[in-house]
Amino acid sequence: MAGHLTDPRRPGGPFRALTIDGRRTFRYHSVYYDTPRLRSFHDHRQGRRLRFKIRERLYQDTGERQFEIKLKGSRGDTVKHRRPLTGTTTPLDTPCRTFLTETLHHAYGIDAPTALHPSLSTDYLRATFVADGERITCDAGLTCNDLHTHRTAHCDTTLVLVETKTTGHLTEADRLLHTYGIRPAVFTKYCSSFTWLRPGLPGNRWRRAAHRAFGTGGGRDVRSPSSGAGIVRHGALRT
Repeated sequence: MAGHLTDPRRPGGPFRALTIDGRRTFRYHSVYYDTPRLRSFHDHRQGRRLRFKIRERLYQDTGERQFEIKLKGSRGDTVKHRRPLTGTTTPLDTPCRTFLTETLHHAYGIDAPTALHPSLSTDYLRATFVADGERITCDAGLTCNDLHTHRTAHCDTTLVLVETKTTGHLTEADRLLHTYGIRPAVFTKYCSSFTWLRPGLPGNRWRRAAHRAFGTGGGRDVRSPSSGAGIVRHGALRT
């Protein structure tokens, strides 16, 4: 599949791998924030229009940190609002709280939650391919940690999470993935991880994909730290 995407003879030119300082894969660490009752998780589970995710993202290879708020746009697309994090600033500090309040009020006309705490962390390795307004991300080695229960989940090392990012139309990459038998699945790192790590949560829409992603990759690990998708084994989960 990669050979087809990067073929120089491809109409419109080949997909190009995002390269920075000679690197084509990059380490991502994210910490998500939610209320004690997991408002963000349940708003997504119920398909609420005015839903959001709050996270801190660390680009481990450069040390860059960003505070991010992900919203749902009027056309169902994801709209991301970002603010750089410097020094020891955290998403719970006043500047980020103010940014969150202003963003939610402007976009949705709602108040920001006051009780927030770190709920889940994720780590993975990402490669990105771009061409003709299309973007494909390939994430491998996903590890998720429930920051309340300290349970962890690991994707199988042979599994790659593939996401196509476009303006909403079916792309050549989508058609190529379909040709290779990789069908779309309902999977988000935050919600699918919680569905797997906390089986008591009502998350049926993500349960099947979560089982395929985590079920053979180490599953649940109850040790504390101190002690626009389809799936192919040895292949890809497309989100």
